Amino acid sequence: MRLTTRGRYAVTAMLDLALHYDRGPVSLAAIAERQGISQSYLEQLFARLRRNGLVDGLRGPGGGYRLGRPGDSISVADVIDAVNETVDATRCGGQRNCHGEKRCLTHDLWEELSCQIRDFLSNVSLDQLVRRKSVQTLHRMQEPHDKEARPQATA
Repeated sequence: MRLTTRGRYAVTAMLDLALHYDRGPVSLAAIAERQGISQSYLEQLFARLRRNGLVDGLRGPGGGYRLGRPGDSISVADVIDAVNETVDATRCGGQRNCHGEKRCLTHDLWEELSCQIRDFLSNVSLDQLVRRKSVQTLHRMQEPHDKEARPQATA
């Protein structure tokens, strides 16, 4: 089973967005800095996420991105699908031609595994990830470096 960088980065960026949901729009520059992902790569991912209704973009000063719908209604599988990623454990990409033009002996096993993984990812929402203790711990560790999290001075 292989999930490419595109799928991993998309899920990571969406989780970052969900973690900062209560602060309003989040810039791609802030996500890029916190998560170590190229901003230009994030722009490509967010174009796909926006087309699929998972994020809304706001232009202008104070603009950025926010979740397009509540985090409890966005599954990890939704994010992976939005960036045209697949989670497929078969060698043939599900085409059933893994042994020449025929199905290999273990094709059904790997196809069943792919379905199990898909079902698992479909049942994990961004909100569930946000509530995980390990995610909260890592999020707090990123906060000192999070420019958007710092209180703004008022005149």
